[in-house]
Amino acid sequence: MDALVLRLDAPMMSFGGVMVDHHNVTDRFPGLSMFAGLIANALGWTHAEGDRIGRLQERLIVASRWDILPEAVIDYHTVDLGQPKMREPGWTTRGTPEHRDGGSDARFGTHQRYRHYWVNGVLTAVLALAEEDEGPTLEHLAAALRQPARPLFFGRKTCLPSSPILIDRMSGEDILSILKGISRYRCPVRPQREHMPARWPSDTGNPREDQIKPIYDQRDWKNQWHAGRRMVAEGLLNEATP
Repeated sequence: MDALVLRLDAPMMSFGGVMVDHHNVTDRFPGLSMFAGLIANALGWTHAEGDRIGRLQERLIVASRWDILPEAVIDYHTVDLGQPKMREPGWTTRGTPEHRDGGSDARFGTHQRYRHYWVNGVLTAVLALAEEDEGPTLEHLAAALRQPARPLFFGRKTCLPSSPILIDRMSGEDILSILKGISRYRCPVRPQREHMPARWPSDTGNPREDQIKPIYDQRDWKNQWHAGRRMVAEGLLNEATP
């Protein structure tokens, strides 16, 4: 199997999750929808190409680990959409205001949100593609990550990377063996534990039953909502042996 090695290093990251009331939670690891959106953005695709992004998401095979564990923070947001500057035309770069769908409260009311983030962590991910006659190849993905069509971010537009995302291309028996063979990222000013929490496909590596869990990390890109359930394994990985 051939795969790209990605490093997610940013002051703040957010990986999405099932929203609870006003809380925009973050999953422990980045999901398929985040990687699909990241790559689609790098390729210059738009949300109007939902079917195309969905097919890419279906092809993704991902495993990831925390080289340096992050800290959890919650950011409180509030906005009054009824302010004149938010109602009147001309405040966007296109000269036309953008309003939320729904009734008057949704479009022009005061909204509160609690946005959950990971901070000061470094995550290594391995990304491969299932075979397909059409669609982008790993070469296309690598080229786009090196020279993206638009600025890239991890989950939310405020979560900008602090270093290059693509760091290598490797081959191995499967996605988990490739992840295990990657040297750990080290930083002298950030604490790290001996073992690294990781997530990988449940049909790889013969995980124990207690390591397998369901997650909901896929998106219906055509209708713009989260959908889909799959099984993954989570556990601790040791550092690669030189």
